[in-house]
Amino acid sequence: MIEYLSIDLETKSGTDLSKSGVYRYTEDPEFEILLFGYSVNGGEVSVIDVACGEQIPEDVLRAIVDESVTKWAFNAAFERICLSAWLRKNRPDLFCSYSIPEDSVGNYLNPASWKCSLIWSAYIGLPLSLEGVGAVLKLQDQKMTEGKALIKYFSVPCKPTKVNGGRLWNRPQHAPDKWATFKAYNKRDVEVEMSIQKVLAKFPVPDSVWEEYHLSEQINDRGIGLDRQMVEQAIQLDAQSRDELSAEMQKLTQLENPNSVAQMKQWLADHGVEVDSLDKKAVKELLKTAPPELAQALELRQQLARSSVKKYIAMENCVCADGRCRGMFQFYGANRSGRWAGRLIQLQNLPQNHIPDLASARSLVKAGDYEMLRLLYEDVPDTLSQLIRTAFVPKPGYKFIVSDFSAIEARVIAHLAGEAWRTEVFRNNGDIYCASASAMFGVPVEKHGVNGHLRQKGKIAELALGYGGSVGALKAMGALDVNVNENLSQVLTNI
Repeated sequence: MIEYLSIDLETKSGTDLSKSGVYRYTEDPEFEILLFGYSVNGGEVSVIDVACGEQIPEDVLRAIVDESVTKWAFNAAFERICLSAWLRKNRPDLFCSYSIPEDSVGNYLNPASWKCSLIWSAYIGLPLSLEGVGAVLKLQDQKMTEGKALIKYFSVPCKPTKVNGGRLWNRPQHAPDKWATFKAYNKRDVEVEMSIQKVLAKFPVPDSVWEEYHLSEQINDRGIGLDRQMVEQAIQLDAQSRDELSAEMQKLTQLENPNSVAQMKQWLADHGVEVDSLDKKAVKELLKTAPPELAQALELRQQLARSSVKKYIAMENCVCADGRCRGMFQFYGANRSGRWAGRLIQLQNLPQNHIPDLASARSLVKAGDYEMLRLLYEDVPDTLSQLIRTAFVPKPGYKFIVSDFSAIEARVIAHLAGEAWRTEVFRNNGDIYCASASAMFGVPVEKHGVNGHLRQKGKIAELALGYGGSVGALKAMGALDVNVNENLSQVLTNI
């Protein structure tokens, strides 16, 4: 009787997994499972050569869809979603989901019977890679280093040449020795994953964490709707804007490639301004003192360097056939704190929007009206950036509600650390940034009131020091930018 399975897959697809995520990856017409490595109840590992026609045993297939059988894998979401796609295509008689008709998770196996040794590793602060965990735990069997080269050879399209007969894919018969090594690699991954489970057995994950993981996977399966027309138009408008800005900047600077950091640094030096960096922060500082002729070039560079509009490209890369983006969150992606990490589009880091007539700007983008957009809003990249949130759309009859916890990290840390005075600030609906600044500088601080200018310094300290940060954390969060530079150690002592 099968009680639990340990699984690892090797697959192929014409879609770039790193850019598109596993949900879109499995929708590619070229998607296949090549190798199916598995162990039943902790026993010997077997590898099914699916690419060469071997069949996955019937009892194993039935165990995969049986919600009473626990399935283990490292980064189990990959195996679950890939097997969902494979079963829908090859064994629709066995495939079953957990959705209701009006839901959007109908293409995927229920995550409730799946457990992930990556999550287990992250829960106790280990790396988020099989190779990294194996190294830290000093396992006898380590992940094989040949893996990356073999995946590149068999799992992604190859460049057609005269030598390879113009083929687009490398198959087992094209390199039998490599294929044998690939099978050994697949087997080893299952063995390493099982070894991790044995080592971590003394540090079990609470059921409450597994429940959160399963909920997280449901959220990833459900995804978020996208206005594809708007995304497509935004990408085209951004390209048009970049061409126009580049031409304007080239005319102004007479540089062959004004996007080149080296050329731009030299141009500034020729005009009496020496700089070490041209990143966002450095350009912002330069604009405070730059003469008009240099400021114009720097402002153009600032617009060209705006990276947030790249989120539209990420949306286009990962959106599924039904218009929804999936796999946006990595449970325990920040393993020391247990927080979710954003993936692909990075929904946890979306630009704010302050355009008063947001709907009008959005309609111009959807219509692809570049000239009117530029006439009314001037800075096209900034406008596109502010409209990113509006590219996500709810189902008909529903609406999105944007909410946030007020100073949630500061509240929880104060409670855990037993800092009663800080808890009292929250209990009385006080401003923790003002309270921190007051402790730092020994004077009363009120928002928009007495010593109000010190509040920002308190905010920097609050955000930088919550997880045991020190002087380095303060600097990284911009303490020096707000002149918290007079004996940082003394500042830390006073908090």
